[in-house]
Amino acid sequence: METFTPVPQLMHAFAAANPEKIALIQDERQLSYGALDAVMDRVAAALQRDGVAPGESVAICAATSIEYACAFLGALRAGVAVAPIAPSSTPESIVDMVADCSAKVFFLDESVADALGDRLGSVNAKLVGLDDGAPGVRHDQFISPEGAKPAPVIISKEMPFNIIYSSGTTGTPKGIVQSHGMRFQHVARAVSMGYGPDAVTLLSTPLYSNTTLVSFFPTLALGGTAVLMKKFEAGAYLALAAKHRVTHTMLVPVQYSRIMARDDFSAYDLSSFVMKFCTSAPFSAELKADILKRWPGGLIEYFGMTEGGGTCVLAAHLFPNKLHTVGMPAPGHDIRVINDDGQELPRGEVGELVGRSEIMMSGYHNRKEQTDAAIWISPEGLPFIRTGDVGRYDADGFIELMDRKKDMIISGGFNIYPSDLEAVLRQHADVADVAVVGVPSAEWGETPVAFVVSRGADAAALKAFANERLGKMQRVSDVRLIDELPRSHIGKILKRELRDAYAART
Repeated sequence: METFTPVPQLMHAFAAANPEKIALIQDERQLSYGALDAVMDRVAAALQRDGVAPGESVAICAATSIEYACAFLGALRAGVAVAPIAPSSTPESIVDMVADCSAKVFFLDESVADALGDRLGSVNAKLVGLDDGAPGVRHDQFISPEGAKPAPVIISKEMPFNIIYSSGTTGTPKGIVQSHGMRFQHVARAVSMGYGPDAVTLLSTPLYSNTTLVSFFPTLALGGTAVLMKKFEAGAYLALAAKHRVTHTMLVPVQYSRIMARDDFSAYDLSSFVMKFCTSAPFSAELKADILKRWPGGLIEYFGMTEGGGTCVLAAHLFPNKLHTVGMPAPGHDIRVINDDGQELPRGEVGELVGRSEIMMSGYHNRKEQTDAAIWISPEGLPFIRTGDVGRYDADGFIELMDRKKDMIISGGFNIYPSDLEAVLRQHADVADVAVVGVPSAEWGETPVAFVVSRGADAAALKAFANERLGKMQRVSDVRLIDELPRSHIGKILKRELRDAYAART
């Protein structure tokens, strides 16, 4: 697939030829391509009726549902950009993000409305409720009557498709503008991954997450079926996968870990799987190996950013000896390694990864200064997106990821990569989970502290175990036992929360 065709247009063409094919499944509900196409038209016509022009924005903040999917897809048909917002955000952030994207319509559900409370009055957008208890106009009353058709909209590659807000911990998160051209490239890439009319994709991460969307849109644009889970639970996931003969899925590492830990894993028939995907957080080699051994179908890890740029792909089933890496740059992706001065480093040296490809954001919404700061210009004058991740190429051209640049610990002038320390601690049989962070030190500037979820060992024993195996400058100064590591909705460990908690205690 080489010729740019907007995702809504691809879906319309497939629906015209296959109206009875099932597009969406959630619980006992199903929606065919013909019915979905008609609802998309009705949503698009309603937005046009209310004066929302192509290139303008709407926002959605709700749990995953078929109504959510219809609102998102219908807005795209009208050429309107969608800002999917995480319900887990603070009420202040939600209000700020709706304002930041200048949303003309705000789709929400009852739980989000309850969380916003009085702050909902600060939202300067038309409210459309996606369930019975939400305020504003109900979704089924907002959309235009049956049979309504929107005025045709010509969608170009450059037009904004969606605005994905980063998971910022202070202030308003940055809005990452992704274009229709960028999303089309995701669809084009998916063809080689087995997506198509026979694909059945099980999605258990939220629809506001780019992690989900990189599988959701290719599934529907290429005529597959998307099975939606409102909330992930490992047993329910496995039951759905077996019931619907699922072929594709996108999961984050913590979900894989919970699935593989189930005693009844082998009781489920997963023989229909063609390809499984993972992204968004560190994915251990041990977990990859376990999945390859016991779960049918291929396994692909993506390493990249919502901002785009360079994406690494590890086909774990093809390179079982490279499970400690994040793979090689995808075809057409140029990934380089630079030092703190912005100079390119030779293969084998450690530095920040920067990437360039056809899959790149348009920029941060209304934030030129931050957009400029995210760009590295190559000696050839080409823009690359800075990842903030530290890594290196091995001798075979695979990339070994060390850490986030901001998480690297500088102790006594020595660079310490938390992932190295975490790997050592994971060798202890009683370590269920671990994260290492740098905390201020009067003597060293920074010093490493380990937060461990332990199966029984005490902190002193774990500290001794680690420091016997680490270099002198790597040794952890403290081990804190913790019941559970704080994680984002897609499984990333929130190291800032650990640093803040440590500072508060000390």
